[in-house]
Amino acid sequence: MNNFSVYNPTRIHFGHGQIARLADEIPAGARVMLVSGGGSIRRNGVHAEVMAALAGREVIEFAGVEANPEYETLLVAVAEGRCNGVDWILGVGGGSVLDAAKFIAAAILLPTDIDPWLIVGNRTSLAAALPIACVLTLPATGSESNFTSVITRRGTKDKISFKNPLVFPRCCVMDPAVCRSLPPRQLGNGLVDAFVHTTEQYLTYANDSRLQDRLAEGILQTLIEVAPPLLADPGDMAAAANFMWAANQAMFGLVGAGRPQDWTAHAISHELTALFGIDHGQTLALILPSLLEYGLAAKRERLAQYGRRVWGLSGEDEAVARAAINRTRDFFEACGVATRLADYGVDDADAAARAVQAQLQRHGRLALGERQNLTPADCAAIVRGAA
Repeated sequence: MNNFSVYNPTRIHFGHGQIARLADEIPAGARVMLVSGGGSIRRNGVHAEVMAALAGREVIEFAGVEANPEYETLLVAVAEGRCNGVDWILGVGGGSVLDAAKFIAAAILLPTDIDPWLIVGNRTSLAAALPIACVLTLPATGSESNFTSVITRRGTKDKISFKNPLVFPRCCVMDPAVCRSLPPRQLGNGLVDAFVHTTEQYLTYANDSRLQDRLAEGILQTLIEVAPPLLADPGDMAAAANFMWAANQAMFGLVGAGRPQDWTAHAISHELTALFGIDHGQTLALILPSLLEYGLAAKRERLAQYGRRVWGLSGEDEAVARAAINRTRDFFEACGVATRLADYGVDDADAAARAVQAQLQRHGRLALGERQNLTPADCAAIVRGAA
């Protein structure tokens, strides 16, 4: 196991009715910017609960954050926040809204002579950020309790992350009841996203991180177990609660502590989303099985462990590893998330592969994977494998 440091200051309020805890977390008299996406939080009652908890505080609402939060949209929010003198940011939504809240919180306090786009990719230092609270409405990314944000710039087809401890949410509310109103597409995408977050930190190579292995395997097994009842009935509160907690823990910081991590699937996924507008969860379902097939020789030992411990397979390492990849693809399909480019209208896999390779080169992503040995050309081959 490698040396590591873990820090997570986010207070989590988990369970039904916990939105009311915002009244304890956000000071009376605060000027709060409530950041949200579409209108779902009004239809499912979350907005009313949030506003009740914020009684006595001035609330400036900013709605319309996209599924992949766009830089141009967030600049409008930053300008409104500065104009209104907001001193708290409250994100109410899924991972995209929470990522947007982090960018807004950082950009509002950035000196006006610095281009806010430099925050993305960590190309400028941050001296401060506004405090952030969040209410999670779509389990998937773990953004509610980590310090990572991913922002899209449509005009340049960029989808790039930034990380900074200053944007850890102070608190988050996780109420499984919100899953009742989620459509199958969002549930399926969320299940895939949480699953791949876990495999990025687990399907690498052994370094005697035994507890982290068991944490990862437990998360994966939980997602596999809860997916069928949840997709059949999003109102199944036991399934929803375990899904929400598993998705959070996948990115809480413990699974990957002290061990090698991959993240190639996410690097390729971001480029496919930026290029073709395919949902993030869908691009992950496309890429992970192909990535595992391409890297089978290097990942065989881990894939065999995964197959035995998570899927209950038996046999020789090679056979178990291949069967585990097939089980993974089947699971994504069972979640309603297709795993082939043609399913999303991308019929020319070679053109898509070349476009992804060019994007990775432009973004300087020249050495990917747990061993830093995958080039943009390798990534292009992985995309072709998803045809």
